[in-house]
Amino acid sequence: MGYATAVRTPSLFRAASLIGCIAAAPLGAQVDVAGRLTVVDRGERPAQDVGSAVLWLEAAGLPAVEPVETRVVTEGKAFVPRIVVVPVGSTVKFPNNDPFNHNVFSLTEQGAFDLGLYGRGEEKGVAFARPAVIRVYCNVHAQMSALVVVRDNALWARPGSDGSFRFTAVPAGSYQLHVWHERAPELVVPLRVGATAPAPLALTVDASRWRFVQHKDKTGRPYSDRGRRY
Repeated sequence: MGYATAVRTPSLFRAASLIGCIAAAPLGAQVDVAGRLTVVDRGERPAQDVGSAVLWLEAAGLPAVEPVETRVVTEGKAFVPRIVVVPVGSTVKFPNNDPFNHNVFSLTEQGAFDLGLYGRGEEKGVAFARPAVIRVYCNVHAQMSALVVVRDNALWARPGSDGSFRFTAVPAGSYQLHVWHERAPELVVPLRVGATAPAPLALTVDASRWRFVQHKDKTGRPYSDRGRRY
């Protein structure tokens, strides 16, 4: 048995205080951990992009996951899909389906890269060696952005459009539960999982203070200062 209660924090985002069953669990016990996430916009309105969030569990000793290869297509001056989650060591390839050049890059410290200019029908990729949220852009088109969430274990989840999420086969133990959304402060709360599943979790993050800020190009300059249009 367990319970989850919502509390308000000084940083203006609300979290659930999460406590699962603390009884000693049989060795190898695994349970599902489910709940619902709400992202709050200005005026206390539920955000429509709750499905863009990523949740993950951290704890010592969790097994690694085999790397994968996945693709994020550049198409219509956009990245498709815009958000992907991959294990550490995975390769993400960026095929160009547009009839013009792209230059995919990231300045994120844990996985910075620059694929250079390449044209339609070409494909370039990069492997990610460290857990991180990698912010990906195009040096040609300022409106393009993507996110690669790199995780070091299999305990991650994406919520549905209604905010519902589920971690499957979670071993008994103590965890840090992370809730990430690009428009809200990251939420980190403790979670104890015992021999039975905790009560459904109720999580809320506050995106009401988010304001769009245009990123810079790969040299740190504003796109508008480069004297050219694409």
